[in-house]
Amino acid sequence: MNAASLLFSCSVHVGVSHPKVAAKSSACCLLNRPWSHLKSKTPFGHSRVLEKPELSHKGDEILWRAGAVQVESAPSFSVGQKFQLGDVIEAQQFDRETLNAIFEVARSMESIESNSSGSQMLKGYLMATLFYEPSTRTRLSFESAMKRLGGDVLTTENAREFSSAAKGETLEDTIRTVEGYSDIIVMRHFESGAARRAAATASIPVINAGDGPGQHPTQALLDVYTIEREIGKLDGIRVGLVGDLANGRTVRSLAYLLAKYQDVKIYFVSPNVVKMKDDIKDYLTSKGVEWEESADLMEVASKCDVVYQTRIQKERFGEKIDLYEEARGKYIVNQDVLKGMQKHAVVMHPLPRLDEITVDVDNDPRAAYFRQAKNGLYIRMALLKVLLLGW
Repeated sequence: MNAASLLFSCSVHVGVSHPKVAAKSSACCLLNRPWSHLKSKTPFGHSRVLEKPELSHKGDEILWRAGAVQVESAPSFSVGQKFQLGDVIEAQQFDRETLNAIFEVARSMESIESNSSGSQMLKGYLMATLFYEPSTRTRLSFESAMKRLGGDVLTTENAREFSSAAKGETLEDTIRTVEGYSDIIVMRHFESGAARRAAATASIPVINAGDGPGQHPTQALLDVYTIEREIGKLDGIRVGLVGDLANGRTVRSLAYLLAKYQDVKIYFVSPNVVKMKDDIKDYLTSKGVEWEESADLMEVASKCDVVYQTRIQKERFGEKIDLYEEARGKYIVNQDVLKGMQKHAVVMHPLPRLDEITVDVDNDPRAAYFRQAKNGLYIRMALLKVLLLGW
């Protein structure tokens, strides 16, 4: 078998896993032998191997090189070939094929979770959670995901106050230390862009669990997964994003993912002080996605398949309490809004909520936010599986 045939055979039958994880495998294949250099960054948080064979990206194609031989693969996800997922940093890094593949894995995780014996596929792996901001659902769902797959967890809550960061340690030094104790890092940080810095430093996979007002890609993945499960489609939908659109990392990431689909229209409904920022609007326009700003929640709700409500984030206002009070309570999803919604439509919320969705909405079958939170478990199980074991 020549070098080109061997490389193609390995990629098809073994699949592509994270370089650090691949080094742990005993499979006798070029893809799975140890590398002295673990990973180097390409755009959007994907990884490439520095020693031969080398994985590089050319558009949406994957190129394997061994000496003078170059093998150009078929498009991602053909006949067992999977696009390499090195880190999860931002929503833009995913294309439709990648999303479909992740959702397929997530559906398989639903059956694992419902089985009381669970799975041991990640036995021997350690996940470190570094949370510099408060979290309930994200941190616990990641920890639950890891344990349901047989792995273990090293956790720190409120790392901003109770870790060496309080002593002035840099994020980069923290990452270099923690990666020595674990196989994957899940991090939430108060600074936009912190996850990208962490991924650039680490030689193991990094998952962005929210970086300040920047992005929350795993939330967006579970949101899109929920929409597909609830509405039955992703093309041709109408989505109303409501609330704190300026500071809400969830709505920013969701907008990026919705742009992957056809004939989508997005409505922005928010107080003036927290309107969606121009970078998202410009991105949507560049992708041919129709969007509209509105001050009328009732009208928008009547047109939408999804009303995605968010809380006004007091912690992002600092000392500008007057602006917070101006924004808070302006748009509330209540029984009146429900009455105007279509029968098939759903209300979603990344949680936690305050008073922006009244409690009496919870009993309506269109209230999808607790089902949405449960879907986060399946998506995060899928991501851990893919990042640590490959497709």
